[in-house]
Amino acid sequence: MKIANFVIAPDSRPFVIAEMSGNHNQSLERALQIVKAAADSGAHAIKLQTYTPDTLTIDHRGGLFDITDEHSLWKGRNLYDLYKEAMTPYEWHKPIFEYAKELGVLCFSTPFDENAVDMLDELGAPCHKIASFENNHHPLLRKIAKTGKPVIMSTGISALGDIEESVGVLRSNGCQDLALLKCTSSYPATPENTNIVTIPHMREMFKCEVGLSDHTMGVGAAVAAVALGARIIEKHFCLSRAEGGVDSAFSLEPDEFKLLVTETERAFLALGEVQYGIMKAEEKSLRYKRSVYVIKDINEGELLTPENISIIRPGDGLAPKYYERLLGRPSKQKLQRGTPLTWDLI
Repeated sequence: MKIANFVIAPDSRPFVIAEMSGNHNQSLERALQIVKAAADSGAHAIKLQTYTPDTLTIDHRGGLFDITDEHSLWKGRNLYDLYKEAMTPYEWHKPIFEYAKELGVLCFSTPFDENAVDMLDELGAPCHKIASFENNHHPLLRKIAKTGKPVIMSTGISALGDIEESVGVLRSNGCQDLALLKCTSSYPATPENTNIVTIPHMREMFKCEVGLSDHTMGVGAAVAAVALGARIIEKHFCLSRAEGGVDSAFSLEPDEFKLLVTETERAFLALGEVQYGIMKAEEKSLRYKRSVYVIKDINEGELLTPENISIIRPGDGLAPKYYERLLGRPSKQKLQRGTPLTWDLI
């Protein structure tokens, strides 16, 4: 899979996405500051969400239009009002895209309706993201697939059969480059309900690149996901959790995001290949393994005993496996304490 100049493959370093979401707090200046901070933190891409409250819902009160879940970050909020607060105005997209390009960071978005797809294509979005909450929106999936651009789809709140249907819709409508992200759609998610062991299974099941859309706090889940084959990591990003923002409670701050980029890359580099034996980098350390040494002066003809030889560091004497065979043998010559024992000396 290739997104602009980034290759996403099992042997490629993780592609790390900073999700701005609504953390701009309805300030374009703040949105641009987030782009700059993400670039400075090492993000490979900044991601937006492209919708208006009217493309997501209707202005209505009562029932499920009001959030009553005791565990929700947005308890007491009305859907329409929340989306109005969190939306990224359409007229901001162009300056955000242009600034990201100036900083050398990719910019793309999650479109939530067909018109949003058209607008993002006009802006030159290199790919499209499908949110977990939209992955059953088959008309939208068909529209996205027909653009011919790479698609990244989150798989939260979806049964396996749901994912199979959505993947089928995308592929049958022209999607050639697809990546799926393991996602737990709770905010924040806990490590216990993240289940990243699904990642290699997902790769095998759908024959595509895989990653993690991570709503946990910290970087541990993402680092572990890379070890399991994730090559895309998406994390919500903010300038400061203390300053608030609709998603700030489960977003990383710049220093944390920099750590995410560094540690996921380290995890990838540490994977290497199946390896036994002595690596070139280890050769100098061989001298500090244990070997058999003289630990007390020995006269010519004197027998070797546990009192005058021992298995110690460094490693230029006989290997420890010969220790028992050496005991009781006479020395050929006088040996000083600190002499590495070799066969020619006995």
